[in-house]
Amino acid sequence: MDANEIITRYAAGERDFRGLDLRGVNLANENLRDVNLRQATLNDANLSGCDLKGANFREAKLEKVNLQGAHLELANLIGADLAHANLTEANLNEAGIRGTNLTKAILNKANIQDANLNEAVLDEAHLREANLSHSALNRCHLIEADLTLAKLEGASFANAMLTGAILTGANLAAASLSGANLDNADLGGADLSRAKLQGSTLVNAHLVQANLRGANLSWSSLRGAELRGATFYRAKLSWSNLSGADLKEAVMISASMDYVNLRNAVLTGAILPDGRTHE
Repeated sequence: MDANEIITRYAAGERDFRGLDLRGVNLANENLRDVNLRQATLNDANLSGCDLKGANFREAKLEKVNLQGAHLELANLIGADLAHANLTEANLNEAGIRGTNLTKAILNKANIQDANLNEAVLDEAHLREANLSHSALNRCHLIEADLTLAKLEGASFANAMLTGAILTGANLAAASLSGANLDNADLGGADLSRAKLQGSTLVNAHLVQANLRGANLSWSSLRGAELRGATFYRAKLSWSNLSGADLKEAVMISASMDYVNLRNAVLTGAILPDGRTHE
């Protein structure tokens, strides 16, 4: 089926195109709201600028599809394969993306607020300046993903895999990262104020100048982490492991640090919980 036939049938009121082979089809800028493309094959298709609000792409094959600037609010992308897809500046607000494969997909500046991405795979995905505020990314894979300057306020990353991820300057205020793996992640200058990081692992992570005011890092592991100039004002660090961490000039005023492991940690110039500066 070619693009003209789909457009004609859609205009006549048809919405069910499930299971069709539409690879390479060009439907750029078309209105296809509420279309049903469940289990359809759309690899290499051009859907840029399309209005696909409420569309059903469940378990569809969308490898290398162009969805740049597409409207996918409330769309169903559960279990779809969007590896290497281009979703730059796409609107995925409240979309269902659970278990979706977005490996190496491009989602720079995409709007993905209030979406369900639980168990989705976004390894090496590009999410620079993307807005994922209040979205669910529990048990999600974001290994080596680029989330530079991403808006992640209030998002949930419980037990997510973020090893080697780039989160430089990202806004993670009030985000939940309990049990998440952030080993070797770059969180330089990130806002983690009031974030929940209980039981998380940040071994060798880069958190220079990070804002951890009021964050809960109890029972977390920050072995060898770079925390120079980080702010821990009123943070909870009880039972955490900071052995070998670089805490030069870190601010820890009023932080809870019961049973913290600071073996071989560097504290030169750090402001301690009681307000004293470590020599």
